[in-house]
Amino acid sequence: MAGEHHTAQTQIEPCENCKRETTHTVSIEIRTESMKQENTEFSREPYRVATCQKCGETTSQRMNNV
Repeated sequence: MAGEHHTAQTQIEPCENCKRETTHTVSIEIRTESMKQENTEFSREPYRVATCQKCGETTSQRMNNV
């Protein structure tokens, strides 16, 4: 899947791995979900990507599912 990153920001939020609130780098990434070559421009979706600055754990959530 191809991805496109936008400007990242930091914020404090819970980390499942650390079991406490930590600083995370948060960004929005556009991902292509279709594995087919044709019509990939219609299968792009925004994802919220958060990376814990303490342990490096990365989580992503499809924004259309929020």
